[in-house]
Amino acid sequence: MIAQNIGFWIIAATMVVAALRVVTTNNVVHAALWLVVVLSGAAGQYILLAAEFVAVTQVLVYIGAVMVLFLFGTMLTRARIGSDSDLNNSYKKLGIPVATVMLAAMALALIRSFGDEKMPVSDNIVSTQQVSDQIFGPYLLPFWALSFVLLAAVIGAIVLARKD
Repeated sequence: MIAQNIGFWIIAATMVVAALRVVTTNNVVHAALWLVVVLSGAAGQYILLAAEFVAVTQVLVYIGAVMVLFLFGTMLTRARIGSDSDLNNSYKKLGIPVATVMLAAMALALIRSFGDEKMPVSDNIVSTQQVSDQIFGPYLLPFWALSFVLLAAVIGAIVLARKD
């Protein structure tokens, strides 16, 4: 096996274990931190695929922004931070077989649809600068406006949640 395959399997196994910990932990903050491990593993997989731009975007958007908003939402709603036994419900015994059947159905559909097809190799390599010019050229002003709207929402949530 080549090093890329070994790296893939190490990262994939870490992601599977972390994903299981996300849904089995009784602490909301620990679940968020395990989700960071899963999202970091996805970024690692992108790096193995030589898609550095997508990996950096994964880190900035999902790990940086979404997880911070998730943790802010957890803290600002005054939810219980520690272990909570009310997070589990009685449908766990029904959910495991349903998830297994759905996994089998997805795997069967993917195998029947694609089989042994390979991705076509293209000589047209698009650089990161071309992608950023396409995204941020015409949409720079709306991007800035959205940043200020999100900043105002976070400040408003902090003001509403603080104790007077």
